[in-house]
Amino acid sequence: MATKKFMFVNRKAPYGTIYALESLEVVLITAAFDQDVSLVFMDDGVYQLKKGQQTKGIEIKNFSPTYRALEGYDVEKLYVDADSLSARGLTEADLLVDVTVLSSAEMAALMQSQDVVLSF
Repeated sequence: MATKKFMFVNRKAPYGTIYALESLEVVLITAAFDQDVSLVFMDDGVYQLKKGQQTKGIEIKNFSPTYRALEGYDVEKLYVDADSLSARGLTEADLLVDVTVLSSAEMAALMQSQDVVLSF
C-alpha cells in the first residue's frame, strides 16, 4: 500500500460538538494504516491543545491527554496557525504538546503539499 500524506485540520473548540473527538479518532485510524499524518490546529481548534482543560462541569470526558499519546502512533507533525493562537491570547507555552507554529503563508504551502486534506 502506498503511503499518502493526510492532513487533518481542526477548526472547532474541543467541546460542544463532536468534531474534535471525531478528528482524533480518524487520525489514530489513519496512523494505524502507516500513513503520513499531520494535524493542524487553527481558529478555535487551538483550544483543543490548551493545558488545564476541566470538563467536569459539562459532564464530558476530557480527551485532551490523548494528544500526548499521539507520538506513540508516529503522529508527530502537529502545526498551529500563529494568527489563531495570538488572536486567542495563547502562546506555545499554553499548549499540552510540542507543535510547530506557522504563519498563514507557511500553512498554505504545507497544505498544498498534502495528498488529502480533511477539515473538522
